[in-house]
Amino acid sequence: MLTGQQSLTREAVRRRLAEPLRRRERGDGDLNPDFRRRELLAEGKTLRPAAVLVPIVDRPAGMTVLLTQRSPHLADHAGQVSFPGGRIEECDVDATTCALREAQEEVGLPPANVEIVGRLDTYVIRTGYEVTPVVGVVDPPGELRPDPTEVAEVFEVPLRFILDPANVELRERVINGMTRQFYVWPYLGYYIWGATAGMLVNLSEALRR
Repeated sequence: MLTGQQSLTREAVRRRLAEPLRRRERGDGDLNPDFRRRELLAEGKTLRPAAVLVPIVDRPAGMTVLLTQRSPHLADHAGQVSFPGGRIEECDVDATTCALREAQEEVGLPPANVEIVGRLDTYVIRTGYEVTPVVGVVDPPGELRPDPTEVAEVFEVPLRFILDPANVELRERVINGMTRQFYVWPYLGYYIWGATAGMLVNLSEALRR
């Protein structure tokens, strides 16, 4: 079993993400696998396909996970911590194409710097998106160019921090009389929660197998 104090090599990440996951659908506001889908469909909403890139940066001092803090004026998820990504457009061949395109548009990450190594579980989130997280190992990209209309900040979290289960918290909130459970990763001054936090839990599970 890999502990949070150990590090992974690029080859180990490739190998562990290549192994079949026992996939399940996840929701951003409850740990019940199909809770969010049922809730949205009951409201008559149509789920829209989307994708995000989960970038693991292969730095000499140790791998990190690249994240963004969204601009505060956005209509959806303003100010939240997220992965680069967005809705799958007609120009996108698949979820991978979408994730790479969005990462380049949002933070200036060149697709040539990204080696796609696998996918995580699909997430259904409250804004009506069905999100495919695509995992890529990234060569250190040099200076990134965040799009200020979408991204307020780009930062990195050490992968060893994500691999330690002691660093994630399970919290509850009562909304409309119902108790909702969700994951939170407090890291320095950042508050990582919702679908992004769940995807990091999923990534940690896959890499600690």
